[in-house]
Amino acid sequence: MATAAIIPLAEWIRRATEQLAKRSGPAVGGLLTVSFGNTAEFVIMLFVLASGHTDVVKGQITGSIISNSLLGLGLAIIVGSVGRAKQQFSRVRAGQLSSLLVLSMIALLLPALFDLSVSMTHAVNAPSLDEHLSLGVSCVLIVVYLANLVYTLFTHRDAFAFAHDGHEGPPSSDMSLWPMWQALAVLGAATVATAAEAHFMSVGLEATASAIGLSPFFLGVVLLAIVGNAAECVAAVYFARRGRMGLAISITVGSTIQVALLVAPLLVLVSAFTGHPMDLVFSSPLELVAIVAVVFGVTAVTQDGETTWFEGVLLVSIYALLGLAFYFV
Repeated sequence: MATAAIIPLAEWIRRATEQLAKRSGPAVGGLLTVSFGNTAEFVIMLFVLASGHTDVVKGQITGSIISNSLLGLGLAIIVGSVGRAKQQFSRVRAGQLSSLLVLSMIALLLPALFDLSVSMTHAVNAPSLDEHLSLGVSCVLIVVYLANLVYTLFTHRDAFAFAHDGHEGPPSSDMSLWPMWQALAVLGAATVATAAEAHFMSVGLEATASAIGLSPFFLGVVLLAIVGNAAECVAAVYFARRGRMGLAISITVGSTIQVALLVAPLLVLVSAFTGHPMDLVFSSPLELVAIVAVVFGVTAVTQDGETTWFEGVLLVSIYALLGLAFYFV
């Protein structure tokens, strides 16, 4: 019931952020969509972390990365390509997102490789070293994410503006403009309601997994990740259908980057004060393969500045293959 309740709340978050985007511009609007869309997921992760399921939280991080960039972007490309031979977008913006994905991959692979190296030396304080490295990596990633905001929104804002010059469709005009207070009120109420439902979901996670014969890890990688990213997925499909593929890519891939560079590091920092310390060591090789697959898949699809429906099918297929592997593991 909590899972089902979060989905329509994600739609209201999308509506409110789109209204704010009409006032602040597409670049800021896309950032708002990503940020408030990830709020639901961040709250879910906090409740699961507080219950001591750090492995499930790591699974949610992995699931969020693959569900946004593979499932969300793939569906947006497929839906947006209906009736169109192809859609075009800014190669400059796509290139910057790909660069940040590469950084995210390095940052998430490094702790696992470090843990392997320390384990081979049979160090007795390996867990402590993993936590210290994760705290340091988290601080670096947060600084990089903030620098990225300054770069795209201030110092090089013109280079990343969404131009409506035929490469993307015109802004949608099927919604009347809400007053600012109404948009903020809807956004705040939907976020609070999502937090409440996230609490109910975290309480029932372990019992539900046992009842239906699935591991909590699989629920974290697939179910919780899809629900937590429902707002971004809905928004990406919505804008892609209206010919604004550049904004759809910024929302889906941008959400992945925010999870890797901001949400995951914040969880590591918060966990240090909750009694359930979490590191960034993804012990399952399958999780590391999934993160690498996202980087290569998204880069291959977006490097030419245009998309077709078949490229969307390829991304969804990669997600399906990873989902099968996580199910059987």
